[in-house]
Amino acid sequence: MNAMNADPIKLELYKNMLTSVAEEMGVTLQCTAFSPNIKERLDFSCAVFDSTGKMVAQAAHIPVHLGSMPLSVLAAIAHTEMVPGDMIALNDPYRGGTHLPDITLVAPVFSNEGTGGAEKRPVFFVANRAHHADVGGMSPGSMPIATSVIQEGIRIPPIKLIRGGELDTDLWEFILANVRTPEERRGDMEAQIAANRVGERRLWEMMGKYGATEITAYMQELCAYASRMVRARLREIPDGRYIYTDVLDNDGITDAPIEIRVAIEIEDDTALVDFTGTAKQVQGSVNAIYAIALSAVFYAFRCIAGADVPANAGCLEPIRVIAPEGTVVNAKFPAAVAGGNVETSQRIVDVLLGALAQACPDQIPAASSGTMNNLTIGGYDVSRGKDFTYYETIAGGMGARPNRDGIDAIHTHMTNTMNTPIEAIETNYPMQVVEYAIRRGTGGAGKFRGGAGVIRALRLLTDAEVTILSERRTRGPYGLQGGEPGKPGRNVLISGGEERPLPGKVSVSTREGDVIRIETPGGGGFSS
Repeated sequence: MNAMNADPIKLELYKNMLTSVAEEMGVTLQCTAFSPNIKERLDFSCAVFDSTGKMVAQAAHIPVHLGSMPLSVLAAIAHTEMVPGDMIALNDPYRGGTHLPDITLVAPVFSNEGTGGAEKRPVFFVANRAHHADVGGMSPGSMPIATSVIQEGIRIPPIKLIRGGELDTDLWEFILANVRTPEERRGDMEAQIAANRVGERRLWEMMGKYGATEITAYMQELCAYASRMVRARLREIPDGRYIYTDVLDNDGITDAPIEIRVAIEIEDDTALVDFTGTAKQVQGSVNAIYAIALSAVFYAFRCIAGADVPANAGCLEPIRVIAPEGTVVNAKFPAAVAGGNVETSQRIVDVLLGALAQACPDQIPAASSGTMNNLTIGGYDVSRGKDFTYYETIAGGMGARPNRDGIDAIHTHMTNTMNTPIEAIETNYPMQVVEYAIRRGTGGAGKFRGGAGVIRALRLLTDAEVTILSERRTRGPYGLQGGEPGKPGRNVLISGGEERPLPGKVSVSTREGDVIRIETPGGGGFSS
């Protein structure tokens, strides 16, 4: 099938049918998960892939997950020989994963069309990724101030968790024995299994109605359609080479800023995205693997292409990415990577949009908060008689847009989660929310004001270990066209009535009654 004979009505129907499969997978995962991080914050993503591992449909979940998940599916295909009923688990950043808390489950979907009833090969794949609130490692929450991935938690290479429909109980128990909260992990992983099973069933139903051959043909055409739309958008951008540089505050081990540089070269209907000149990988955990850089590129170009473009592998077809190995955007083993997925991904987007703002000055917003403000807290919950681990990313200010103010208190760019409701925190953890408010006056000034950050303050009702991975604590998010930068964020420990400023990246032991206060950055302003 090609563009000349594809039925445009069917194309739209297939786009929506395949998207609905991913969305129903997500609803299943949310409704059956145990942890507040998944069922309340929705820190997960689901997608559908063709027989080669190309992403053909996704739900509107987490950008940093969705742009990088195709490499997880490719790793599962490359490292395992799958049969019906199998399910592959992985989280190893150097074998298809991103950072260790994100566990991906990949399930093949088989068809017996034209095989005499014998199922031979997968015709599709479904996959989901969920951020687990603990996967072991040197600190509760598995987002430590580490210098090696070995310190960050249990590493799972692409391996069959389910074989021919039967759970590998030895592997299952091995994984659960290496985490602090095995009951919660068991429930969340069972929810991931259920989500993939729903995806399998829905694709079987579609095959029963339309046949695998037609579905596959329209999957290919949807990718080709997305590619054509991105190419058309690139032709509207003036040819040229657009360069932008920004920095991470530090890696949590030294105070040295870490430069991320990109050069985007537009030529007709293609783009070359070159990160040459970016800093070498560092000691701390802000290293990102290649899949994260690719995910940020996918997100940035998907944003400028327009809302009608199907979010699939075709979006990247006109774009070539150069990310030199051994840099913070393409780190080598055994670099620590927990923060690369969450913090460096945001800064990569900032430099991509900063470069594109030179080409499309009337379409690109100022920098948003530029950090996920990762907060992990863990310890022993005396009242419940068990260990607990809490993880959350906290919203900030959105950058001002060319024609309106930025939005206050919102997750932006590579994160797309909700907040954890106060009721859920106080019901599930030995903590009390003492303040949750918009951090007024933190958006950058300009003709259009940047959005304001937030204040999140938690009183700990037991001794605990707290880890913070945050950015934009020394420099605020940039403004554009003369707009002012947003106000940097701030972390504070209040103990015995005294305030103690905390670095952007820190692990600290706290006592019962202490308060952790996170003040997130505002977005940059637009136009003077």
